[in-house]
Amino acid sequence: MITTIVIVVVLLVLVGIVVAMYNGLIKLRNLVEEAWRQIDVELTRRHDLIGNLVETVKGYAAHERGTLEDVIKARSAAMAPNQSPGQQAESENMLSQALGRLLAIAEAYPDLKANQNFMALQQELTSTEDRIASSRRYYNATVRDLNTKVETVPTNFVAGIFGIKTAEYFEAVGEQREAPKVDFGQREATIPPPSAYAAPSPSASTTPAAPAEPVDPTTPVDPTQPIAPTTPGDVPPAPPAPRV
Repeated sequence: MITTIVIVVVLLVLVGIVVAMYNGLIKLRNLVEEAWRQIDVELTRRHDLIGNLVETVKGYAAHERGTLEDVIKARSAAMAPNQSPGQQAESENMLSQALGRLLAIAEAYPDLKANQNFMALQQELTSTEDRIASSRRYYNATVRDLNTKVETVPTNFVAGIFGIKTAEYFEAVGEQREAPKVDFGQREATIPPPSAYAAPSPSASTTPAAPAEPVDPTTPVDPTQPIAPTTPGDVPPAPPAPRV
């Protein structure tokens, strides 16, 4: 009887541990899904704002057809349903590149830049991008917690039994990972040294000064004339004292 009770207690403890692990994994998986839904809401708003931005630019730069079509195609690809987080990140990266070219073109149209609707759309788009970045950080942190549980012992056994898998991060891909390169067109240019460090030219070289003429000590000195400064080498020797 005691052995049976011990076995039952051990089994109940094991079942309780398994249930706790399973519940923890399900909770993390639900948090990941909730975080992704929040990102999806912000991405939908981003796509709507970009669509309105394109329509506004058309009124001022309709002849920029190539750039406008690139943005429209990239927006359609980003709005495609059933994309994984990795695929969505790649689509959003392509859309960001096309949008950057569109905004660069808008700089050449002062009337467009001064348009109130265009300015308001830019501000809303900037705020949406900030919210997407914040939601992405939260989502990736939740994915990290879930993946850690799924890949470590002993929860990995429970995850394998119930088919709970790791989630995919939503990260920037492609050119967004590269730091911007600043080049002012001086990579091949020869930059002269500052004038203070430049070597003196032959024409600017100094010539030795002519030796000063000896001064006759017997010549009377006019007190009204200024006395020119002399160097130690220009002072004539004193006359010998007269003998008594």
